[in-house]
Amino acid sequence: MSHIAVLGAGITGVTTAYHLNRRGFDVTIFDRQRYCAMETSFANGGQLSASNAEVWNQLSTVLKGIKWMAQRDAPLLVNPKPSWHKVSWMAEFLANIPKYRRNTVATAKMAVAARAGLSEMADVAGLDFDWSPAGILHFYKTQADLAHARRVNALLGEGGLERVELSADEVRARCPELHGEVLGGFWTESDMTGDIHKFTCGLAGWLERQGVRFEMGRAVEEVSAEDGAVEVDGERFDGIVVCAGVASRRFAAQLGDRVNVYPVKGYSITVNLSDEESRKAAPTVSLLDDKAKIVTSRLGDGRFRIAGTAEFNGENRDIRADRIRPLVQWCETHFPGVSTENVVPWAGLRPMMPDMMPRVGAGRRAGVFYNTGHGHLGWTLSAATAQAVSGVVAAHLGPERGQVNPTPAFKMA
Repeated sequence: MSHIAVLGAGITGVTTAYHLNRRGFDVTIFDRQRYCAMETSFANGGQLSASNAEVWNQLSTVLKGIKWMAQRDAPLLVNPKPSWHKVSWMAEFLANIPKYRRNTVATAKMAVAARAGLSEMADVAGLDFDWSPAGILHFYKTQADLAHARRVNALLGEGGLERVELSADEVRARCPELHGEVLGGFWTESDMTGDIHKFTCGLAGWLERQGVRFEMGRAVEEVSAEDGAVEVDGERFDGIVVCAGVASRRFAAQLGDRVNVYPVKGYSITVNLSDEESRKAAPTVSLLDDKAKIVTSRLGDGRFRIAGTAEFNGENRDIRADRIRPLVQWCETHFPGVSTENVVPWAGLRPMMPDMMPRVGAGRRAGVFYNTGHGHLGWTLSAATAQAVSGVVAAHLGPERGQVNPTPAFKMA
């Protein structure tokens, strides 16, 4: 039985371990944190959203970023201080603008495919993660944004996603708790929400009972792969799968590959619905406010998650008050009946590739594989990419070698 090391105990690492374990591999997961899902998989927006599959590689995104550089509470914030990593990443981002259409369609296909895999894992492991099939409602406040949404909807349709356009009255009928200006929207019946942290930790606990070894609180310093021999801090393995979030770039360099993930910080607040009035005033449907670039999820009866913003500021994990404040104000504006007395802020670093596509597949050296770079869609895509990378590993190292196509159909590495 081949022994595989997985770097990272977030959503991609744990789902990868699940599929490797199901294929009969001996798996060890390494993570520097004491517990699973303590970084980017801790408190995201909660949406399992094929409807949010549009990649960001557009000239309009660049122009908005430039305009917002002087606005500290802007949805997209770029620290103007230069670094080679940031400059090179931005240059590659611009170079991928011609691939916007292709990559948006490919991402939608991945997101739709991931749903069955997520359901399988939840059923097999018996997970309770505040899952809700309530659907996702995108709403728009300007004609320009609504017109763009129609163009995006056509691309998502090519990817196999069904959505319905709504009038302003129909948006309010779907979410009667919503206050403020609304021009129209789109409804995605098949999208879902859930608590990524509860899912990841629950799946990790089940995997441990199946024999997967967890090396938690262990900050890996050195990895290598030479002549078919893989080592993690001196411990030998038959293969390694890098699922290490923003640390994937550093590990890839040690393994002879270039995986140009950049840490794009996102913020969230969890509003604890401590009184009956707040619970009634908070929406049960999941929302995406296109203008503010804010998403929401209702997690069980007592929590309302609000997330948004993208911050290009290097590997900086500071939770800034001026980035949290707009999320609280958004809640108070659109859901004035919800008390914001008890709000928990959070920030996490999304590992984002310049083309907005995850790196899934084999590296240059024997025994090296990647499942990383999912950006803001790790929760949405992980079930599909984990299954795909396990097939690649099996083709190279497992009993199925020679029988499995080593390149998944949606690989954009």
